[in-house]
Amino acid sequence: MIALEKQLKDELKRFEAKEESIETIFIGGGTPSTVDPILYQKIFKLLKPYIKTNAEITTEANPNSATKAWLQGMYDLGVNRVSFGVQSFDQDKLKALNRAHSPKQAKIAVLTAKEIGFKNLSLDLIYNYQGDTKALLKSDIEQAFELPINHISAYELTIESGTKFASTPKVRQEDDELAFFVAKEITKHGFKHYEISNFGSYESEHNKGYWKLKDYIGVGAGAVGFLKDTRYYPSTDIDAYIKNPLKIKEESLTTDELLTERLFLGLRSNIGVDKNILNKAMKKRADFLVEKEKLFKDNNLYKNTNYFISDELVLYILG
Repeated sequence: MIALEKQLKDELKRFEAKEESIETIFIGGGTPSTVDPILYQKIFKLLKPYIKTNAEITTEANPNSATKAWLQGMYDLGVNRVSFGVQSFDQDKLKALNRAHSPKQAKIAVLTAKEIGFKNLSLDLIYNYQGDTKALLKSDIEQAFELPINHISAYELTIESGTKFASTPKVRQEDDELAFFVAKEITKHGFKHYEISNFGSYESEHNKGYWKLKDYIGVGAGAVGFLKDTRYYPSTDIDAYIKNPLKIKEESLTTDELLTERLFLGLRSNIGVDKNILNKAMKKRADFLVEKEKLFKDNNLYKNTNYFISDELVLYILG
């Protein structure tokens, strides 16, 4: 936490943070629920002057380590939203995914958070793991909606190098239809599909900040920050980060790169793309997509009707 404090103080200066300028906070990057809330106190004390009234403050949590005492401690610090890494309510799938919790533990954790007083609760589901069927995913979704949640993140399984599944890539199945199925089943329950992987009766302000390409501070090993046209990359090696948390690589983005990002992020979500950032040729192609009912216009914004083909739409607009 000493390294985190040191970097945070430096980032607040870099971003020229003003009083009550922080709109959202997200505590993530693994297992925050294994860290005693007492250890977060200094960070929250440091941030307190900068946090807006009614800011969205989220923590990720694993169901097996998010005890009642831990949840209460985080609530007392001011956290008002919890995102639980549930992944599935199928015991065999959880075991195969190397998850430490059971379906019962996941349900108890969400119910306990609600009992404590958290107003906004989310959970993650994973699809396209080997053996996933519509019946299994439908069951996962139905069990999720038996809980007092107002948000679901549904992620397609991806295989990252250096992870357990890197040596067994076949555990990821290729079934594009499941993405549409999952989205349809979740929206059937009244949740709005507001970003390619996110659904809710409540839309996470933190998530939307990324899609709008707002400035954000990243604190911790591997926590990326973004300011104006520059990304900041602390070391991903924890030991190296602790030794020198201020050793941060910078990457400046060109005007074209920023435009491309705005397009990809805007059409992957309900944020949309402002027509005024497009050149004449791009507007012509975007208008053609509107004509073909692949996009629609909302005042000055081009918006997407199908997030799952957003990449293809962006590449077409770019030419």
